[in-house]
Amino acid sequence: MNDFVAPTIDWAAVSPVLVVLGAGVLGVLLEAFVPARARRTTQITLTLAALVASLVAVGLLWERVSEGAVSVVGGSYLLTPFGLGIQAVIAISALLGVLVIADRTTTGQDSFAPAAAAVPGTTYEDEARRAGLQQTEIYPLLLFSTGGMLLFPATDDLIVMFVALEVLSLPLYVLCATARRRRLLSQEAAFKYFVLGAFASALFVFGVALVYGFAGTVRLQGVVQVLADPGTSPLGTMRGLVVVGLLLVLSGLLFKIGAAPFHTWTPDVYQGAPTPITGFMAACTKTAAVGALVRVLFTLAHGLDADTRHDVQVALWVVAILTMVIGSVVGAVQTDVKRLLAYSSIAHAGFVLVGVVGLDEVGSSAVVFYLLAYGLATIGAFAVVTLVRERTVSSDDRAGALGDTTDDGVVLGEATALAQWAGLGRRAPWLTAAFSLFLLSMAGIPLTAGFIAKFGVFSAAVEAGAWPLALLGVLGSAVSVFFYVRIIVFMVLTPPSDDEPGAVVEAAEDAGSVTGPAGGAPALTGTATRAVVARTVVTVVGSRGPAAVAIALCAVGVLLLGILPAGALDLAGQAAQFRP
Repeated sequence: MNDFVAPTIDWAAVSPVLVVLGAGVLGVLLEAFVPARARRTTQITLTLAALVASLVAVGLLWERVSEGAVSVVGGSYLLTPFGLGIQAVIAISALLGVLVIADRTTTGQDSFAPAAAAVPGTTYEDEARRAGLQQTEIYPLLLFSTGGMLLFPATDDLIVMFVALEVLSLPLYVLCATARRRRLLSQEAAFKYFVLGAFASALFVFGVALVYGFAGTVRLQGVVQVLADPGTSPLGTMRGLVVVGLLLVLSGLLFKIGAAPFHTWTPDVYQGAPTPITGFMAACTKTAAVGALVRVLFTLAHGLDADTRHDVQVALWVVAILTMVIGSVVGAVQTDVKRLLAYSSIAHAGFVLVGVVGLDEVGSSAVVFYLLAYGLATIGAFAVVTLVRERTVSSDDRAGALGDTTDDGVVLGEATALAQWAGLGRRAPWLTAAFSLFLLSMAGIPLTAGFIAKFGVFSAAVEAGAWPLALLGVLGSAVSVFFYVRIIVFMVLTPPSDDEPGAVVEAAEDAGSVTGPAGGAPALTGTATRAVVARTVVTVVGSRGPAAVAIALCAVGVLLLGILPAGALDLAGQAAQFRP
């Protein structure tokens, strides 16, 4: 006789995740059945529609969840106000990130290789480019990754949390290797991310095993019950087992956040991945990982005795201090814009951890607002980077030296060297103003979202008695102001150089990824030809719409959250209820 009873599932509560994952499955089918000429438009429309629908679902659930947590299948999916708030931030960040990813710019090309599996410089890659192949598979991958991110902070089950971790990570490993330009660097970044990510996942799983050995369950609420009544589990008296398991689980989460000493992958991956993917990953992955970290920490902390709780807080202090110091100090000496933003991301991970150390609702509220402010500034900043490019010009082309795009020069990859951004304010004043706004927000300058966000996490730390950590955070922010303002000085106050040396462009590496300014056939083709040009200059390519919209929305959001933050702060306060 079969005694199985099918569980009753509240599908409405799971709708923010189901909409995105369902759209990802549909996107895979579209790849097989939609004609190639309409595939890209269809995929972009589906992706944006799914993310908007997920955000709407979050809004519809807000009133219901604010009255109490919604448990699905015994806590495998446990939606709390805090989890719903994190899902809202992820959906907003993913929506803006996809707009940047979908932009082709006026060159007629996006940031992704026509055949990502091709070896750079081979005949196969040349043929794929000439055939006009497009990487539309990236959009289902983005949806699957976003679905994992939405599930990550919304479960009380460590096994489901691990599944969500893998679902969000595996597509990102692939996406990091799909850059149209600097393919070898992109593939190297993907390999490093995969290897180190697998190591972090192993730590997470080993930690889950130790927690299960202690409590006989992988449900966080079940572990708390065993901590309160050790007699309910054979190993319930071995508290050291759950502490070690908790630290290993936190190590896996801290890797995704990019906190020290698990930060080493961040600069290389951020620099090598396609720039739109870097922005998407920097904002969304960090938000999801911080949400999961807060859920694990804040839930288990209520079952720990005072001494064990103190030890966990000391560990958080050490990680937060190391992260802020490494991110701020090492970031100050970077000469590449993408690596500088990577170290900025590391520093911000430390600032977020400052708000977490109190393990209270004030800190969780500050964290939600901080992640929203950071996501807007980060996506906007990387969107600007995608539009600042290198372009080849002849030795006597004075118009090219001034950054004009009217000649026949070949547009190459992003100009990420800091010296190349000198005088950018003269070429693109509005773009420079937007980028400066994002940098000032990251620095925490008043009247920007970053100032309110940093004030919130530092105030939460002071209220929890961790005022020395808050003081170190203020000092770290002061150091980080240096390299943010340094970029602004280069863009606005430093004149562009007209005496750049000549450059050699190898067709074997870049020919498959360059184009003329009108988006026509690539100017450099073939795998055995080397083209020597007199010089490369910096140019600003135009957006065909999506990236410009994303930059504008991010800029408006940064200003509104800095000038009129009351509404967002109220919503973040409502989301602070992370427990059922």
